[in-house]
Parts: sequence; C-alpha cells; structure tokens
Amino acid sequence: MTEPELSAAVLRAIPKVDRLLGAEELRPLLAAYTREEVVREIRRVLDGLRRDASRLDVTDVGVEAVSRRVAQGLARRALPYYRRVVNGTGVILHTGIGRAVLAPEAVAALAALAGHPQRLEIDLETGARGGRDEGCAALLRELTGCEDATVVNNNAAATLLLLAATARGKGVVLSRGELVEIGGSFRIPEVMQESGAILIEVGTTNRTHLRDYAEAIGETTGMILKVHTSNYRVQGFTAEVEIEELAALGRERGIPVGHDLGSGCAVDLAGRGITGEPLLRRSVAAGADLVCFSGDKLLGGPQAGIILGRREAVERCRRHPLFRAMRPGRLVYTALEATLRLYGAGEEAAFERVPVLRQLTGPAASLRPRARRLARKLAGCPGITASAVPCASQAGSGALPAREIESWGVRVVPVSGSAQELAAGLRTGDPAILARVHEEAVLFDVRTLSDEELDLVAGRLRALAHQ
Repeated sequence: MTEPELSAAVLRAIPKVDRLLGAEELRPLLAAYTREEVVREIRRVLDGLRRDASRLDVTDVGVEAVSRRVAQGLARRALPYYRRVVNGTGVILHTGIGRAVLAPEAVAALAALAGHPQRLEIDLETGARGGRDEGCAALLRELTGCEDATVVNNNAAATLLLLAATARGKGVVLSRGELVEIGGSFRIPEVMQESGAILIEVGTTNRTHLRDYAEAIGETTGMILKVHTSNYRVQGFTAEVEIEELAALGRERGIPVGHDLGSGCAVDLAGRGITGEPLLRRSVAAGADLVCFSGDKLLGGPQAGIILGRREAVERCRRHPLFRAMRPGRLVYTALEATLRLYGAGEEAAFERVPVLRQLTGPAASLRPRARRLARKLAGCPGITASAVPCASQAGSGALPAREIESWGVRVVPVSGSAQELAAGLRTGDPAILARVHEEAVLFDVRTLSDEELDLVAGRLRALAHQ
C-alpha cells in the first residue's frame, strides 16, 4: 500500500464521535467526567489523528486506541496547572516553584479564612473603616523597631513605589556597584526611570566612598539609595558605604535615605554560619527613612513587598496613586501576618518554625541519616542504583549569592536510558518531582525534602524503574 493509500485508509478508519460515545471502553470516562468534557476531548483527539494520519497506522485509530488517548487527555487536563511540586533540587528559594514554603501556621490561617469573609479594612471596635495593612504593620513595628510599615505585591513594586513617592522628578544618588539586575531583566536604572526619579551614579563598580555621595548631593536631590547586592558578590579591592554612614549623611543634608534590602533578613543568620545578609533592624536603627524587602525570601512568607521606616515616609508611599494598584489581596495579608507572628516568640522559635530558616541553617550532619534512609528505600530496585553522597544546596532567588551550603543527597543512576529521561519522568508525574541532573545521574538533595516526601520519591522511582 502506498503512503497516500495508507493515509486514506487511516482517515476512513477513524471512528465517529457517536460510535465512541457508545463504546464499552468509554463508559468509565462518562461516569467520571461530564458528557460535555468527554465529547470535547474526543473531538480534540480525532482532530489530532486526522492531522497525523500520514504518520499513523490503522491500528492506531481503533476504538480501543482512541479511547486510551481520550482517557489520557482527560486525565492530563484534570490536573491543575498550579499543582504541588516536590523539591529535590536543594534550591531552597526556587523561583520556578514558588520560593518560600509557608509555615504550617500560615497554611492553617489560609485554610481557616479563605472560604469566609475576614477582617480587612474595618475597625471592629468602632465599626469605621480601617487600614488593611495595620495588622501586619503592628507586627513589623515590633519585629524591626520601625515607626510604620505597609505591604505591596512584591519588592520590585516596593522599590518603584518608594522612588515614585519620594523622589519623582528629583535625583537619586546610588553607587555604581549597586546598579543591580534581578530575575526577569528587572534593572534598578530602568525602575528608577519608570518611577520618574533621575539616577545619579557615584563611585565605581568596585569602590564607592562617602565623599562620592556627599559631592553628588545638590538642590534637586530627592533621595540617597542603597541597594543590597543580594544576587552577586564583588570581591577583592572593594569598598562600600554602610547604611549608618549614609543615614547620618542624609540627616545632615536633609535628604531621605532608602535601603533596598532585597531578601529581607529578620534574624541573625551570621550566628549560624551564614554571613552577608544585613538585618532589617539594623537598617531601621541606623535611621534609614525607608527600607524595602521581599516577604517570600528570607522572611519565609508569601510573595509580598514590604516597606517600613519613618511614619511620614511610609505614609507618603501609602498615599501615592500607585499604592492602590500594588497592594495585595486579603490572603497575602493573612499568610504574612501568620508568618510574622512566628517571629514574635523569639529567634530560636523562628528558626524552628519557619521552614526557610530551618532549611537554610540545618547542619549537613543532620541530613546524612535522611539521605541514607532514602538510599535504603531504593536498595535492590531493578533499573537503578542509588547511593547517599555529600552535595551542596543553594539559597536561591538571589539570596546568599555564590554561597554553597553543605548538604547530603542521593545519587540515582539509571541502568538503562538516560538521567535526563528519568528526570523527565519524575517531573511530569503527579505530584511533579524535581531533582538535579549531574554527571549522568539524578541527584536528590534531601535538604529540601521532608521526611514524609522520602516515601513518595522512592515510590515514584520504583514505578519508573519497572516501566
């Protein structure tokens, strides 16, 4: 049979919609899904078969084969796009999978309130309208010592807002060494331009001194800005001006000082061997007028941008027209409040109860038994070999740049097929399981895996190995 004849035969063999709906093979699908869903998927499958007829055989378009395609398509479409992922990559704040894992207390607060009305912009004592950010602002005042605080949808928005509210049409003095770009081509100079502020670069890439800032201040200067270079490090012959010196210069010259801290560290990580992240309380104590940072990085809460500092400066941001466009929805406040409350019990409690802090600071020695448990669960599994190995985790999302965290993991090598194929099989399942592919092996870093997820990972690997 020639290729055109085969293609024509395939097209003739493709069953009609009515025939499929009456087929025994589709009865379970009609019981599990609505008729409309099944018909829609049948038509999608049949359209695809007609397009691919030249590459198919008649056996590919029988009722049983088509029913199988319909079942697979319905199952695939039933999976939510925003679904659970198991993080075996060792990247704690992985942007691709949502950054910070919320604490159980924040999850419980969301579950309790998401299906009900909740207090947001009402003063329950007086019945008058209140401020939606007041609950979080009160906790941030206690945590950092600031006079006031507000919340927007992310730190990019916070940076844009504080610049627009404070220095629109005026100069903003910033070190050349702090002209950062973060993920998604978000660049400080471009954000400054969109805010209406005018960038005044001072110093050099590697060295900036206090006199550079002082000499750049003029009658049209609206702000001195310091940006924490959270996603890279410059080493060697370097110099930067600390926030205390800039705040003092700002007070002397009557110029507001802003500090973009990026990741937002609320507790002392240096005491646990992780250096390089300035504390929120330090910037407030130094006298910075406005401080901004992310809620979903080192703070360990939901995606949010937090602005805090002097009362009049924060209120200026709150009154700006952009604020309404940038403020988050009620569930962000709910999760953020629950997260901030965990810090109220003290630093030790925060390290125990905030998942990001626990994962960042857990000693490698404590992870080795977990890696060995996973390796034992995979022992004797045909199709793969598994062994516990030392490895290195990362903070991710621009936090703690160029700094590896000692960890332990499990190296899985497929006997047949490639590591990439094994990783794809893990990634496309439900839930999706992410790991690293390194030196022809799939590596699971147990720093970002919970004890409960070890069985899930082992079960999936065993199932894939038997296919």
